[in-house]
Amino acid sequence: MNTDEKYMRAALKQAEKAAQCGEVPIGCVIVCGGKIVGRGYNRRNTKHTTLAHAELIAIDKASRKLGDWRLEGCTMYVTLEPCQMCAGAIVQSRIDRVVIGTMNPKAGCAGSILNILQMPEFNHQVEMETGVLAEECSSALKCFFIDLRERNRREKAEKQRLDEGKMLIKTV
Repeated sequence: MNTDEKYMRAALKQAEKAAQCGEVPIGCVIVCGGKIVGRGYNRRNTKHTTLAHAELIAIDKASRKLGDWRLEGCTMYVTLEPCQMCAGAIVQSRIDRVVIGTMNPKAGCAGSILNILQMPEFNHQVEMETGVLAEECSSALKCFFIDLRERNRREKAEKQRLDEGKMLIKTV
């Protein structure tokens, strides 16, 4: 197993934590000098804030650990292509390299819709690698959404059953 796969597996472990909390399974780790200095997983629903993306949580933790907002010399491993907010934060934090598991054609801003990470107009561009453990990263997301749809169907059917029972009681 190469280094990128090793750290992407660590990001996948973070994604598993998100799924266990009922969150979309997106995970991220930041590595500096061969050590993980920041970890994060999606917590938007848990924290009730748009800002609780895996990448932002990991950037915050890495900045605290390293004592600087500049994360030069760091590599980020993230299971899903960053959105525009996270891509902007990656550029702002001066991360050198981002390794992406699977792309996000509907909202990704590291090549799918835009490529904020490598815009020459900004004062910092980020080296990128995509497709590392893509099948595993994609599968985690697909399985989550299949389970979510099934759970929602069951809850809707149960609610309808309860509503019908209430209607029967009212008519009796």
